[in-house]
Amino acid sequence: MSGAPSVAALLGDLDAERAAVMGLVRELPDASWTLPTRAVPWTVRDQIAHLGWFDGAFARAISTPVEFEAERDAVADIGSFVEAANAQVPEAGPAALAWWQDAALAFDRAAVALEATDPKARLPWYGPPMSLRSAITSRIMETWAHGTDVADAVDARLAPTDRLRHVADIAVRARPQGYRVRDLDVPRTPVRVELTGPSGDVWTWGEESDEGIRGDAEEFCLVLVRRVHVDDTALVVTGDAAREWMLVGQAFAGTPGADPVRA
Repeated sequence: MSGAPSVAALLGDLDAERAAVMGLVRELPDASWTLPTRAVPWTVRDQIAHLGWFDGAFARAISTPVEFEAERDAVADIGSFVEAANAQVPEAGPAALAWWQDAALAFDRAAVALEATDPKARLPWYGPPMSLRSAITSRIMETWAHGTDVADAVDARLAPTDRLRHVADIAVRARPQGYRVRDLDVPRTPVRVELTGPSGDVWTWGEESDEGIRGDAEEFCLVLVRRVHVDDTALVVTGDAAREWMLVGQAFAGTPGADPVRA
């Protein structure tokens, strides 16, 4: 992926992704907010709460980094922390959506202010510090991934867009992540990735190689946010290293994601 997008462009894509997910739930009847999602045991409400809480957390990391670091350093177990964070969000579906809208606005305002004053700042986070662009891109990835869970639960479809290029880029760059969190050796074998985006554009990463992954960008992203098993896609995976990556890879930080179950 060449040519880093501007902060303004990234925020525009993030806002568009949020709008797409919010559109899935804005008119939901109350009962639908308690529907289970494939991220067991989370409901639709929990997915929206998670997005809102972490948009707010990033806003705090940008605006009040010292206080955020103290909050972060007090976390003993990330899994329990995430569940506790969700519990802080209003239970009612529409209230959870309003919470997310407020947090999203706080994040955007903080990002714009930081870009104006210190565009090279490194932001504290629950993992390694990251740049502002990386923070925004990670929010695009998270919003899309949890949005697909919501869409699946309410029998809808989150229409794929070329914003998936951000998700795919994170997934490619995070190839070592899935190995490290499983205490596996990170392979040195290069893997070529060639994906076709929703608009028909072809996106590539890596040099020509005997190991490669080729196919639909949405399917690739779903595999690497661990929502779909690679064998339930039409991706063409060539070579042992490429196959292994598709089985253990994850685009997100943290503990190993649950292994997708074959459909």
